[in-house]
Amino acid sequence: MHDVATNPVENPKPILDKPLMHYGSRVLERLAPGAEQAPYKLVEISPLTPHFGAVLGGVDLTRPITDALADELRQALLEWKVIFFRGQTGFNAEHHLALSAVWGPPEPNPFFPKTGTVGLSRLAKDAKAAGNKNIWHSDHSFMANPSLGAVLRAVEVPEAGGDTMWADMGAAYDNLPEDLKERIENLTAVHDWEASWGALMNDEQKAAFRALWPQVEHPVVVRHPRSGRKTLYVNEPFTRHIKGLSEAENRELLDILVLQARIPEFQIRFHWEPDSIAIWDNIAVQHYAVNDYFPQKRVMERIAIAGVRL
Repeated sequence: MHDVATNPVENPKPILDKPLMHYGSRVLERLAPGAEQAPYKLVEISPLTPHFGAVLGGVDLTRPITDALADELRQALLEWKVIFFRGQTGFNAEHHLALSAVWGPPEPNPFFPKTGTVGLSRLAKDAKAAGNKNIWHSDHSFMANPSLGAVLRAVEVPEAGGDTMWADMGAAYDNLPEDLKERIENLTAVHDWEASWGALMNDEQKAAFRALWPQVEHPVVVRHPRSGRKTLYVNEPFTRHIKGLSEAENRELLDILVLQARIPEFQIRFHWEPDSIAIWDNIAVQHYAVNDYFPQKRVMERIAIAGVRL
């Protein structure tokens, strides 16, 4: 029998040695390369982290949005990727439409329940309808022109739980190894709704939706349409495969890429209160609705903002 103590291993390899494991600081940039921090005169910025997510104060979104305020809101979202407001008492569907119009027209989700307001969806969960958005995703990536963003308002929140998380996919890209960045630079992925939304449909329903919503293709690495920043653009429910790769290569590469959203340094978490509002840049981030409140009730209203080809 060998005595382990008398045969030490030189420079033992850590048990938790994985290609993307990283200890210590990460590259966490708030601004795109070459961009400068903008001054704000009408809104107060309270960062959630130094590089990602901010609560904006000093704004009453039930009042008309001036051109000057709209400019600051657009700039704040570009810089912080997700912006939040609290205490917006009296905020209604008309205000919701006016706020989302700062970025563009509404884009209805074909799978969401409709309301009397075009583009506005009410997402109600309770003991009879549990939440099912607890997977990291980018809204509408199954569309040829994915949503640019969304405006989400809390109507009724549970006593505890029901938070939402966001992940900065620019940071997710920045922190990939250089050889992996080179590998994915010019790859294209196929996105589709059927594996997620289609799981609740029969064959006839799926055929009807398929006629309207065929599979689409997007770059694995997109350049943000406003900032130009490189961003990782694959997500678990909608990215089906990467073109030109074998099934084994797809599985290996997608497993690596989708896991980037799960790294805590790239994330923020927001606790909802009634009349809180979140606006996110859907190209820059993914999000995850934490489903820890069942069977409590949670009611949210959302407008997605029409997108562009990436």
